[in-house]
Formats: sequence, structure tokens, C-alpha cells
Amino acid sequence: MSWSKLKKNLESFLCPALEGKVEYSASSYRYLPDKAGTCYITVDKKNVLNMKDTSTSIRWYQTELEIKNDSNIQIPISNEEIEAIRKETKGMVPEDRLEVMAKGRKSSVCAKELLSAQSTLSKSNFVVAANHFLSIPIEESIESDDILLNILALVDRRVGKKRILNMTEQMKSKHPAVQYFYELRLSTV
Repeated sequence: MSWSKLKKNLESFLCPALEGKVEYSASSYRYLPDKAGTCYITVDKKNVLNMKDTSTSIRWYQTELEIKNDSNIQIPISNEEIEAIRKETKGMVPEDRLEVMAKGRKSSVCAKELLSAQSTLSKSNFVVAANHFLSIPIEESIESDDILLNILALVDRRVGKKRILNMTEQMKSKHPAVQYFYELRLSTV
């Protein structure tokens, strides 16, 4: 599908409150084969998510340690996860330490997922993700670990007010880019 047709399809799914506010743009370098081009999402004519540039207003992580130390990313721990560590350590670890261990393990997994997700953002990946988004149910996009699918689903008109309000806990462990678009959509509810 050509870029103009893809853009038109994506923008037709924007929720009414975000029409004209959120736009998709792309640039290519026709005569430079090593330049794949970039794709970006703008909010109020401001470049918010550039797929290749680190100068956007959204924080990009370089290491797993940065993610673990970021207080904005809250990782919820369930009782089942604490119980699994208790069984694994045969009850030899103090109770207060079990939660710390569970949080550390889960934050490592989350950090690796975030780094791998953000490392694949490029124009070609955006086009693939956008085409995939247009061909799958909206629930699949919301539940996905893909940053782009999450963002496209959050600004979609098929996601209603009630669902947006119920996603608060789920958004806490998502990439800052996804959190930004969640807050943007939440402000329209």
C-alpha cells in the first residue's frame, strides 16, 4: 500500500477529538540507498515520536539500568510472583526481600522488552506495523508488546471511553511513548 493511502486509512481511524491534532508523516531519501527515511507522529504540529531521532520529547532508553532506575515506570507485582520466589528459595529469604526480588526480576524482563521494542522503530517497521494494525482486531493491538501497535490503538476511535479509563494499571509498565499517547487520549475523555 502506498504511503498516502496508508496515511489516509490510519487518519480515518483517529478518534474524533484527535482528528487534525494527531498526524502521521514520512520522509524518504530516493537517491541515497543507505538512508531508509524516517516516519514520525506529530501532535499539534509538533514532532512527538520520530522513529529514528533521539531529539523527540519522549525519553529513549539506552540501557536496561536506565529503565530499572526510572521512577516513572511502575511495575506491579502479584502475589503469585512473590509466592513463586518463596517456593524457589524454600522460605529462606525474609518476607520484605521477596518483593524486592520479584520486582527486580520483572523489571529486567520489562527492560529487555522495552529496549527490543524501541530498537526496531524505523520507517519500514512503521509501515509494516501500520498495515498489520489495519488488518487485526483492535484488542490484539492493545494487548500487543509492540510500541507502534499500542500507540495506533490508543488514538483509535474504536477504543471507547470506558476501556481507556480501565487501562490505567496496564499503561504503567509500557514504554514512555505509549504512556504519552495514553495521557493524550485520556485528556480527550
